[in-house]
Amino acid sequence: MEGSNLKSAALLEQMGVHLASGAGKELAEKVGFVYQLNISPKKLGVDEEVFVVDLKKGVVSKGTYEGKPDATFSFTDDDFLAITSGKLNPQMAFIMGKLKIKGSISAAQKFTPDIFPKPSKL
Repeated sequence: MEGSNLKSAALLEQMGVHLASGAGKELAEKVGFVYQLNISPKKLGVDEEVFVVDLKKGVVSKGTYEGKPDATFSFTDDDFLAITSGKLNPQMAFIMGKLKIKGSISAAQKFTPDIFPKPSKL
């Protein structure tokens, strides 16, 4: 994502490409929720960059969602990457205070590492 210094931005850009593919369209149909991600470089809630993963339309964008997202997540850049790579369990992150959630709990429960493309190993 342009203009971002976050490590997460590269993963979110990959996700946008993934959602445009056949597998991504299938994922969007299966999940069907809109997630807003508030990602901070170091400290939760400070200098956040906001991204939207729209699994209704199958797009990823930078900036706040127009309307009400199904669930909003707040985390640091490193914690987001740990969750998406499967190194940090989302429920444990929430319990440890590394992840904050607003909105629908049923939508939040579908936000798992499985929805993110795995980084390719060259």
